[in-house]
Amino acid sequence: MALFVVTAAASFYMFTTINRSFFPAEDIGSMMVSTQGSQDASFDAMKTLQLKAQSIIMANKAVAHSTAILRNNSNSGFLFVQLKPLGTRPAMGVVLAQLRKSLAEVPGLKSFVTPSTSIRFGGRATQSQYQLVLQSVDATVARDWAAKLQNAMTADTATFADVATDYQDKALQASVVVDRDAASRLGVTSAALRSTLEAGFGTYVPTQIQTTGSSYNVILEYDPAFQWTEMALADLKVPSTSGTLVPLSSFATVTRTAGPVSVNQTGQLTAVTLSFNLPAGVSLGTATARIDQMKAQLGMPQTVLTSYAGAAALFQQSSGNTGLLIFAAVLTIYVVLGVLYESFIHPITILSGLPSAALGSLIALEMFGFDLSIIALIGLLMLIGIVKKNAIMMIDVALVLRREEGMNAVDAIRIAAARRFRPIMMTTFCALLGVLPIALGTGASSELRQPLGVAVAGGLVVSQALTLFITPVIFVQIEALSAWVSRVVLRRRDAAI
Repeated sequence: MALFVVTAAASFYMFTTINRSFFPAEDIGSMMVSTQGSQDASFDAMKTLQLKAQSIIMANKAVAHSTAILRNNSNSGFLFVQLKPLGTRPAMGVVLAQLRKSLAEVPGLKSFVTPSTSIRFGGRATQSQYQLVLQSVDATVARDWAAKLQNAMTADTATFADVATDYQDKALQASVVVDRDAASRLGVTSAALRSTLEAGFGTYVPTQIQTTGSSYNVILEYDPAFQWTEMALADLKVPSTSGTLVPLSSFATVTRTAGPVSVNQTGQLTAVTLSFNLPAGVSLGTATARIDQMKAQLGMPQTVLTSYAGAAALFQQSSGNTGLLIFAAVLTIYVVLGVLYESFIHPITILSGLPSAALGSLIALEMFGFDLSIIALIGLLMLIGIVKKNAIMMIDVALVLRREEGMNAVDAIRIAAARRFRPIMMTTFCALLGVLPIALGTGASSELRQPLGVAVAGGLVVSQALTLFITPVIFVQIEALSAWVSRVVLRRRDAAI
């Protein structure tokens, strides 16, 4: 009985303290590198930096090939990197560390290296994998606190990597202030000014070139070789209603200012998204707990709303429902067993082996360096169904012996355990051999499935060693309790008569 109490307490403690994550990190042989230049970087400057980053990536012996993509009119880009087969290169974590170190040496370019996964989740497009969104009614407050939190996360290199923000407010821009009275006198309409600027600096597509199976946009723009400055823009000619070309300087003032690259909103509130990756060995649960600590240490006001997006948001939701999910599974099995045995107490005996199985699973996960992820949780739920069959096989025989041969509880469970020992061992070893290939991590994307195999294997080994001792004791104690309750009820009934 003491062994049951100890295993139950130990399994509860480990369940509440073990590191948690959403899905295990896997190595599918590819990664994405997000690049970001200075906010006033031109397309040509970004092209030069992007090609330099690509040459550094291709110099790594683990890389097979890469594809570089630049966004139009943006200071950011992407590189899709395909690695060589796993047997001919180091593990994904080693390659990530190598590329982060080498890409950090490119001046004027920030690089964020994220491994690709076979399971993807929605969210805003950001440089890193996990996302934290800050919002406030006052946009300035949200941006200020996002900057403070970003600095704190960047300084904590043991917990976070590749911390980035989507708010950039130092991009060069030209502000055109129109004198509407002067424009009216000269016959220049706002539509004419807007179409002139859009045709020269936008992505206006007047037509397409059609070929067999393909079409190509024809983009109208000013000569890229022309150096555009405020003075040059002021000489831009705008058609008037009379057909004459009027210089922009005749009715407008052009000034160079700094402004945001983009303004993001979520739910009609200004939103700043911080994205981050995790260093090797750090779980997502550890990172989210650390963010909560930083918010408290910095004194973030309640007017700043924080929420996770994408995979981090789904992790938060799943973490809150884990205990409820396990409780629902156990309750369902209890009800089914109660109907099967027509008893409220015998299902408790059968379920008494679950704490030892949970303890074995959690110890195995901790021992082999795995977090309690969704995949490991599936393994725990599988164990609930696998482990209870040991007790079922013993309890069935013990109840038959008590009912048909009139044995006491001690003798009945002793004989039942001896008779069913071989079938119990056979079914346990069959299940163990079935999950062994998964636990060993063989095959493509085995990192995703391995926690399931480790959880099931660890739970089977420990539960097999302990339930043969725990279940008979629980059976005897519950039978004694049931007999005592029956005697008390009968005495009260007789006294009432």
